[in-house]
Amino acid sequence: MSYESDVLRDWYLLFHYGTPEEILADAGFDLAGLSKGCTRFPVATVEAANVTEPIGRALDIGCAVGRSTFELSKVADEVIGIDFSQSFVDVAEEVRSGKEPIYRRYSEMHLSEELRAQLPEGGKPEGVSFEQGDAMNLRADLGSFDLVHAANLLCRLPEPLRFLNNLYDLVKPGGTLVMATPATWMEEYTPAENAPKGRTLDFLQEHLADSFELREVSEIPFLIREHQRKFQLSTSQTSVWVRQ
Repeated sequence: MSYESDVLRDWYLLFHYGTPEEILADAGFDLAGLSKGCTRFPVATVEAANVTEPIGRALDIGCAVGRSTFELSKVADEVIGIDFSQSFVDVAEEVRSGKEPIYRRYSEMHLSEELRAQLPEGGKPEGVSFEQGDAMNLRADLGSFDLVHAANLLCRLPEPLRFLNNLYDLVKPGGTLVMATPATWMEEYTPAENAPKGRTLDFLQEHLADSFELREVSEIPFLIREHQRKFQLSTSQTSVWVRQ
């Protein structure tokens, strides 16, 4: 499905801004045993960075519809959110400006009700900006950042190494990199010759270890509702690195 489609935009707005009650409402099967963490993924991946003091600049690359960008603004003075989808960037900007854009939650794919995406409390929208961009070919004047956050991006890139090779310049010495990926590696996104030959974490270590120290690895679950009878339940391997 195209990342510019209205349906995918709706799914991701619910994924990012929906409450657990809104996401799980009228589910066609029992989801009571699920970890509550699976409905707060864009928050949990930012928390994985374990930022305890205010920082200057943060970059949210592959920001989708922007929830993690706003979470980063709670700890950073300036945050840039970049996504390949212009549709995602446009609606993230609507949230930033306080417009509370309407989206649809589906009971069946031909039946839906309207919800509104609200700006999360505690962030600093005045310090946030969004732009369309390609993670493999970012504009040269972005500068460097105290924290770079890339969630569910790596295994959607045609040439992931082009992105990894840019991280040395994007992350300041002593800065933090959060890399979360479900490691699905489908050929519709990444040609087989460009995908890891072994484990994704080994692939990251091979290409980051010269400049980054691996501090922590965890699994963060996430749940994307398509409609009340179909949910995508996944987990994203989340590694935290510090630039040397």
